[in-house]
This record gives sequence, C-alpha cells and structure tokens, in this order.
Amino acid sequence: MARFQRSIARFAAFPRPRSMRWLPILAAFAAIAAAPAADAATRRRATGAYDGIWNVVFATTRGNCRSGYSVPFTVIGGRVSSAGGGRVSGSVNRAGAVSVRVSVGASRASGGGRLAGAYGAGAWRGIITGDYCSGTWQATRS
Repeated sequence: MARFQRSIARFAAFPRPRSMRWLPILAAFAAIAAAPAADAATRRRATGAYDGIWNVVFATTRGNCRSGYSVPFTVIGGRVSSAGGGRVSGSVNRAGAVSVRVSVGASRASGGGRLAGAYGAGAWRGIITGDYCSGTWQATRS
C-alpha cells in the first residue's frame, strides 16, 4: 500500500504542462459555441416533425355516410386542431402516431393512425347525422 501511495505522490509532483492551463478556457469556449446548435435542436423538437396543414380525405367503408370528405387539419407542436370548420382536438407523438376527435354539429367521430414524412393513413369511426359509420382516412401535408 505504501508503495502505491508514493507513486501517486510522485505523479502529483509533476508540473502541469502549460497547455493544460488553457483546457478549462477552451472547454468554456466549446460550450458557448455548441449552445446555438443545441438551441436549434430544441426548437426543432418543440415545433415538431409533423407541423403544418394536412389535407385529410375520409372514405366510408361501413354505414350510410357520404365518402370523400376532404378536411384540412393543422398540426403545431404535436397538437392537432381544425384548419377549417368544426371542433378538432388530438395529438401526434414523436413516432407519428396520431389520435383525433372531430365534432361538427351533432356529428362526432374519432380516429387514429400514423403520419410519416408528408403522408399519413388510419381509420375512423363515429356517428354522422345519426348513422353509425366507419372507414379509413389518408392525409397529405401541404
């Protein structure tokens, strides 16, 4: 044990090279230079990869509801809202999984699916003008 302590003491007695004195200052400059890049990455995450206006086309596969409705939705920071008429609420997670609820007058529907890049698809179901209907949806980002 004594021999090991002596070797550490001998190492500590070595003078530090002059360049080592500048290491903390260089580290501080590196941190300051990296801050804008980290700030940009944080803004990108906060705005979301799926932000924008999405045009969603609904197709009815079950029920007596009209098919082919086209509705614009807005995604900002992972939140889905209406870009046109009606009340729309929902969310998109980082992986692109989307969940939405829509109501217009007495009609109500909910749906889910996935967005990837500028496209998306999923399924919906609801009560539209008194009829129970369900189907699929496809979306493109404008």
